[in-house]
Amino acid sequence: MQDSIFTKIIKGEIPCHKIYEDDKTLAFLDIHPVTDGHTLVVSKAQVEFVWDLSPQDYQAVYETVRKVGLRLREVIGTPYVGQMVVGTDVPHAHVHVIPFTVTDELKRTLDSATSEPDHDALSLLAEKIRF
Repeated sequence: MQDSIFTKIIKGEIPCHKIYEDDKTLAFLDIHPVTDGHTLVVSKAQVEFVWDLSPQDYQAVYETVRKVGLRLREVIGTPYVGQMVVGTDVPHAHVHVIPFTVTDELKRTLDSATSEPDHDALSLLAEKIRF
């Protein structure tokens, strides 16, 4: 299997705006965020679907999702933090963790994924959230 973009990020071949890492997971800011603080939690095991992770890796991903969600709620200050498993955008098990105030904020527009990321703003936000 060819390395996914997330595997390349895990290996340090592609930079990211990391906010958390442990031996089984990595959490970093989405470069095309739906809202400020939109974070991706990825398994370090390259498996296409969350549902195909080993029980230990699945548990590790969701423990990190919980930690990241609590941290985002604390730092970003939104009343809600949602999670989504999309499974079609990158063939590597991951969960989107998204702080929001109203549900309309969770709707990604097509333009958001084609615009150039603001890496300076993402870097500053990652420093604020990192734990």
